[in-house]
Amino acid sequence: VAQVVAFAFGLAAASFFPVIVMGIFSKKMNKEGAIAGMLVGLIFTFSYIVYYKFINPTAGPNEWWFGISPEGIGTLGMIFNFIAAVVVSKFTAAPPEHIQHLVEDIRVPRGAGAAIDH
Repeated sequence: VAQVVAFAFGLAAASFFPVIVMGIFSKKMNKEGAIAGMLVGLIFTFSYIVYYKFINPTAGPNEWWFGISPEGIGTLGMIFNFIAAVVVSKFTAAPPEHIQHLVEDIRVPRGAGAAIDH
């Protein structure tokens, strides 16, 4: 059970986490960058897990990338997701102005400084 949970969290980290974080904190992140990042992270992580658990299950730490087990590879997939999303968003059109304002409203909700102003 723990192994399946580790795979699930690794796949979630490699696909959703970077997009959620960049969607909240980057006004320049667009849908093309988000989709590319999610695909890169998910495909890399899923492929690594399938290869080392089903195709070549006898492989050990000496054959894993940087000694990272299939249960922990989601972290590397997450990094690849961040990189792919940023690169693709740099070479594609910025999100519409109303989306950039929406991101700003999510980061700083209305009335956030009201208690300090009084």
